[in-house]
Amino acid sequence: MWVAGAPSFAVQQTRVSAREPRHTYAMMKGALSHITDAIGGTPIIRLNRVAEGLRAELYGKCEFLNPGGSHKDRVAKNMLKRAVEQGLKPGGTIIEATSGNTGAALAMHAAVLGYRCIFVMPDKMSQEKIDSLRAFGARVVVCPTAVAADDPRSFYCVAKKLSEETPNSFYANQYHNPANPEAHYLSTGPEIWEQCGSELDAFVTGMGTGGTVSGIGKYLKEKKPEIQLIGVDPVGSLYYDFVKSGRLTQPFSYKVEGIGEDFLPSTMNISILDDIVRVDDKECFLMTRDLVRREGVYVGGSAGAAVAGAIKYAKKMDREMNILVLLPDSAQKYLSKIFDDNWMRENGFLEEGPSLGTVRELLLSKPSELITISPRASVREAIAKLRSRGISQLPVMDGDQFLGIVHEVDLLRHLVSQTGTLDSSVEALIESDYATVSPDTRIEQFQTVLGQAKLAIVLENGKLLGLVTKIDLVTHLAERLASPALPRASVPPLVPEE
Repeated sequence: MWVAGAPSFAVQQTRVSAREPRHTYAMMKGALSHITDAIGGTPIIRLNRVAEGLRAELYGKCEFLNPGGSHKDRVAKNMLKRAVEQGLKPGGTIIEATSGNTGAALAMHAAVLGYRCIFVMPDKMSQEKIDSLRAFGARVVVCPTAVAADDPRSFYCVAKKLSEETPNSFYANQYHNPANPEAHYLSTGPEIWEQCGSELDAFVTGMGTGGTVSGIGKYLKEKKPEIQLIGVDPVGSLYYDFVKSGRLTQPFSYKVEGIGEDFLPSTMNISILDDIVRVDDKECFLMTRDLVRREGVYVGGSAGAAVAGAIKYAKKMDREMNILVLLPDSAQKYLSKIFDDNWMRENGFLEEGPSLGTVRELLLSKPSELITISPRASVREAIAKLRSRGISQLPVMDGDQFLGIVHEVDLLRHLVSQTGTLDSSVEALIESDYATVSPDTRIEQFQTVLGQAKLAIVLENGKLLGLVTKIDLVTHLAERLASPALPRASVPPLVPEE
């Protein structure tokens, strides 16, 4: 078995080619030697109707027009080229944990080069993705989504185990294979620069394995350091909180496919980002449908996410600029989900009847004063606050910066362990066992969040608005049933305590 991983590779122009021509005379003019030679050269288009009212110009890089249907065609080509250079033998088996697009790209290359394929996918992926991989003759193994990345049942762990058990196999390992970002550094980045040049002001893309933003971003920054690189992350993924606070918070499940993560891949260069934008499932899917129906751009959910994020970024900047958004894959793989009205209604993405409201409305039903504590405060002070207020956790604030949570359980462990005193600071006890949401998160989605995390922190533009527990949600819904017409006002201001 050969496993992709840590070693860095020199940039070479080694070619992975199909079999030799059948005839001695030249190939017909205008023809390509095989399908993988058609990768790249995707156009950039202006987005018009979905960008109405923006001061910025919004453009899309149509990676869904690659022959395998996504930007992962470039990644698969480079990973296999590097694998052959490192000793992958003909007739072997390609194994990968994939949300679908990398698998499709690898399967296309495998068909040309004569390899077998085994792909491991989480069970939230569309049936079209599974069927398309099987159409190439690949074996597909489906694993549960709602398990930790290091759980033996996760699609990451299952793929690794299969690679260890399969002779003459190549574990593509896109989450830790340096050939992933290298593909975009060598291919997509130069292509974008050739098309846009110095007129480009910002590049926006969804954040998954990190290969896209890291590879393209590195190239563009070398050409024009002031170009802004913007990542888009779905609610439920851990990237947003890590970029904003440096803490790995509790991830939770979400519906959009192909972006977001519940761990940090080594192929993701967080430091290259200039900003990060958060979107929820509903925003992603409604924008995806708008792109198809209002722009004629036949794309999937991760493209909808990226465009929704780019629009938020453009509104925040509120100035004239050229913004390019990567449109990763095709709508063809999501017809039974995003473009199926019944599926959308069943999952609460097409409104029918009254909604349960948003987290912003829930905050209005809570006391206006948010009790916080400084990281320099003592354990004694924390215990006193918890006892006097009848609460079980305290957000830790250093000025305007939210650092995390101190929970009563942490204080108990501290006292039982006898490793500290009542006068020790709470800084060492700060934990990240919470989820974060925006005030516009719908209650229907929020209840799923609290089913997977102890509590939720409400953040808006990096500022702490509140802390919500399960009993807060229960109380809010009970009051709503008793008084359906609740008054609506602005979210109460934060009153930090030192």
